[in-house]
Amino acid sequence: MDSSRSQQPYRNGPTYNFVQPSPAQPASSAPFDFSQGAISTNGCPSSAPGRVPVVSCSENVHISADYNTCSRTAVRKPLPSPCIHPAFPTAPTLAVQTAVTKHLPPVYASRPHSMNESLRSQAPCTLTSPSYPMFEPSSNWQNTEKLYRHQDDLKAAHYGLRSTPSQTPSAYGQQASCFSTFPNSKYEPIAAQHGGVSGIPNTNAQYQLSEPSTLQQDACLSYNHQTGLGLADADYQDGSSPTSLSSSGDSESDGSTTTESPDPAAYDTLEGGTEPVSSGIERPMQKASGASHIATSGWQGHSSLPPGYLNTGSSTPCAPPVQVGPPITNLTGSLTTLGLQDRGVSSGTPGRTKFSGPVNLLQEGSVAPQQPVDLPQVALSHHLRKLNCNPEVMRCTLTAVPQSQALLSKAKLPLGLLLHPFKDLSQLPVITSSVIVRCRTCRTYINPFVTFMDQRRWKCNLCSRLNEVPEEFMFNPVTRNYGEPQKRPEVQNATVEFVAPSEYMLRPPQAAVYLFVLDVTYSAIESGYLQQVCAVLLENLDRLPGDSRTRIGFLTFDGSVHFYKLQQGLTQPHMLVVSDVDDMFLPTPDGLLVNLQENKEIVQELLQALPATVTQLCDTRCAFGPALRAAHLLMAAVGGRVTVFLSQLPSLGVGVLHPREDPNRRSDSQNILHLGPATDFYKRLALECSGQQIAVDLFVLGNQYMDIASLSCLSRYSSGAVYYYPGYHHIHCPIQVKRLRADLHRYLTRKIGFEAVMRIRCTTGLSVHTFHGNLFVRSTDLLSLPNVNPDAGFAVQISVEDSLSNCNTASFQAALLYTSSKGDRRIRVHTLCLPVVTSLSDVYDGADVQAVTCLLANMAVDRAVSSNLSDARAALVNAVHDSLSSFRSTTSNLQQAGLTAPSTLRLFPLYILALLKQTAFRVAISTRLDERVFMMLCIKALPLAHLLPALHPDLFRVDKLSEQPSLMINERIVPQPPMLPLSSQHLHLDGVYLLDSGFELYLWVGRNCSSSFLRDVLGMPNYFSLSPNMSQLPELQSTASQQLQTFIAWLREKRPFYVPLHVIKDDSSERKRILQHMVEDRSESAPTYYDFLVQIQTHVCK
Repeated sequence: MDSSRSQQPYRNGPTYNFVQPSPAQPASSAPFDFSQGAISTNGCPSSAPGRVPVVSCSENVHISADYNTCSRTAVRKPLPSPCIHPAFPTAPTLAVQTAVTKHLPPVYASRPHSMNESLRSQAPCTLTSPSYPMFEPSSNWQNTEKLYRHQDDLKAAHYGLRSTPSQTPSAYGQQASCFSTFPNSKYEPIAAQHGGVSGIPNTNAQYQLSEPSTLQQDACLSYNHQTGLGLADADYQDGSSPTSLSSSGDSESDGSTTTESPDPAAYDTLEGGTEPVSSGIERPMQKASGASHIATSGWQGHSSLPPGYLNTGSSTPCAPPVQVGPPITNLTGSLTTLGLQDRGVSSGTPGRTKFSGPVNLLQEGSVAPQQPVDLPQVALSHHLRKLNCNPEVMRCTLTAVPQSQALLSKAKLPLGLLLHPFKDLSQLPVITSSVIVRCRTCRTYINPFVTFMDQRRWKCNLCSRLNEVPEEFMFNPVTRNYGEPQKRPEVQNATVEFVAPSEYMLRPPQAAVYLFVLDVTYSAIESGYLQQVCAVLLENLDRLPGDSRTRIGFLTFDGSVHFYKLQQGLTQPHMLVVSDVDDMFLPTPDGLLVNLQENKEIVQELLQALPATVTQLCDTRCAFGPALRAAHLLMAAVGGRVTVFLSQLPSLGVGVLHPREDPNRRSDSQNILHLGPATDFYKRLALECSGQQIAVDLFVLGNQYMDIASLSCLSRYSSGAVYYYPGYHHIHCPIQVKRLRADLHRYLTRKIGFEAVMRIRCTTGLSVHTFHGNLFVRSTDLLSLPNVNPDAGFAVQISVEDSLSNCNTASFQAALLYTSSKGDRRIRVHTLCLPVVTSLSDVYDGADVQAVTCLLANMAVDRAVSSNLSDARAALVNAVHDSLSSFRSTTSNLQQAGLTAPSTLRLFPLYILALLKQTAFRVAISTRLDERVFMMLCIKALPLAHLLPALHPDLFRVDKLSEQPSLMINERIVPQPPMLPLSSQHLHLDGVYLLDSGFELYLWVGRNCSSSFLRDVLGMPNYFSLSPNMSQLPELQSTASQQLQTFIAWLREKRPFYVPLHVIKDDSSERKRILQHMVEDRSESAPTYYDFLVQIQTHVCK
């Protein structure tokens, strides 16, 4: 068993990293329900060079398990004939390699995964209040030995489960059904103490325009008290610790606000269980913010516009950081600065337009913005707005929170958050401390929006509890002065990262462990993907996030499962084959997961030899399910990341799938079938992996139907990711080859967090009721994320349970606890503060139309899977009907004819129409089922900034970039052409246009475009010389070529995935790929934008 996962007792006493100075030293058509979500918990040495020796462990070798002694016995059955692997004609020496040791380490003992067996062996437990912190150890230390009989019981306490012997076992089983049993173990309590804190503020770091040159690196600001300097930690690739702490806490509740070291028996007092009587601090009698009604993320000819229907929306210039070239005009779209009243936007502020009153959409015509839409400004003071959380990290659908649920219901808009919690940040304050100041009631981390009553007391901005300021917190490490708690970095930055104190460590932090499961069936070998994967892996072995403990392993599968023994002492890798796929086991106790640094040469040798080794395998069977079972057995004791490549439907063993798609019904206008999984095997396996801190990432490279709806459950419930490359072939589809290489490079080198959990807290009276994303809700409001990556986004829906009449502001805080690849335990905290309003007009004025649309898209995906696609489409349309009807009836005093909307929602109908024509929701257009489901997965898992272009593409004219304004971004001059409405009437034959659809770029070349553009940019003498399959622009020395290349590179840099380019001629058959993105034109799936507005008006004006 790996030492990092072995049983570790608590360590008594803190580890101080500096001496603290004393004070003397200074329904079918029913709309979405925005109030709550549905309840759901959801070796044969070969003489041939370049080949890997093989060992076959067939059904003739049986391994039994003894659960009590944790041993396994290999029983050798007589072989009727030598067992020879088809790729290696030499008979293997089974006596050497398959005689598995009689007593294997406990890690290889099969453990029951049935919850019923788990419950019978576990002590009574129940869930605590949602206000309890993450990873909160139990206060009932008298029953420690009994309650922590299994490692999962300890994990349950970490995840917010508190031991209470008075409850019945059924309560535990109903709410934590994914825990599996572990061998008995004992743990000791810990006495929590506190030391000093160090850190440095990050002034406006979250608003930096430029991103770091390498996305996997964060230039973090850290502060070391011993040196007294803030230093830029340039290789914070997942967080190298700025302190000398050897390891860090395993609890999001690390640290406290008390100034005395509590007795271990009174741990309840320290962590906010029962309030100490001697605190001497009064607080209002309010219940702590909670999250009830939790639900997981579901899974569950182009006519022109009428005459006079033109874009008459006004726009104003928006001054960029640096202006280059001609004067910048029209850089702000018609919606750029929509905000609440008194939002601090002066009428004389350049680049800002202050809208007032309703907008008549039918009179305005096309409202597509010419530049990216700005957010509504939050109606807070300039100081608080400056301190607020970066909207790229946390964004609310309503920047003005309704005071009551009744007011929210009247607005007919969803209240929720769009989160990008692990985003790559150019600046991130990292605070090393032995005390993390938190509210003793709701466990909120101290943040810029708390109120200091005096130097010794602070008021929580979530629950209004008065808390004492710890003595250590009085010292400001930035100014090195005493008595300035309000100037500490935690109180000056809405996004901070804490290095968790080491005294709260329950075990050494998890090492970075990577397992690659590769498909070597006949179709996979024919596609040629394996050569590309092995080549990229060889290039990036040294760049895998991790430290000296990083481990790596490989499995391959066809009709059997192949293990690879890579340990030191071997002259070459050994392949061990298990052909009994119905009873999967590990053929050897060691050498399958090896230390990367110590065994790099043999790993490189395997990657170089593997493509040639499997070339002669011609097995068309696919034992995908058994291979996943083998991966789970191999990783269960250590946790980590499993990367799976699959090229055909599983056809052997558990998890078999069959084709469900009818190609003749791809363009049905009625219900689309099979959006949900065909079997629950992959979901159950994902939950088992999640309980063992294993995430599964899936790369699908099929030429035919792959049933992504079923396979994706592996990643959705284990916080993994799904990558899809339809029609992949190394010769016939070079674009997909480039995509795979680029995506895999990013995937291997980006930072990663292990054994992560995330909790979202909000002001008393508000509650979170539904989560969206690749996650599993472990307890009431605790999200289990075995892996977290900087490309993952989440969404949550929020309801107003109690009146906020006593609050002027509402706050939201997301706390992400994770283990970095360097072995540090870190807590990243984001805090957002918004005003509370009582007027419906203020609610509308604060609506963030992009966030509202993306949250509705998440809800529509859930509706499509749980009900049907027609219901989801109807619910999207009803969302527009209801919100505009409510606005007309309650806030608009104008009785004019037409369709009126609040200025902040003027793009709402356009965005919903774009959703109806999007791949995930369109009908009557031939759409592959896998492509539809994959787009639904992207809606659920991508951050808002990456998802928006896929929902509403951007169209630019690029043949005259020299006449357009430019910005200096990252020391490059980037042209900024205005965006055009998505209508074919704006595609002129004498122009060249670039369409950014989020996942692909299309360069449309008109037949009458200028010859200078063809020559200087495309390198062609005339239009007819242009290749119909052109997918890459030549690098020419002309100014026009460099400008377009720079602009395309800038668009690509904003995505975490590779965005291919397609050059399409006006008279090409591929022209339809652009026309299907013309949202404002008529399509088989939905009407024109104008007709859509007329339909809405008919409904609203009834």
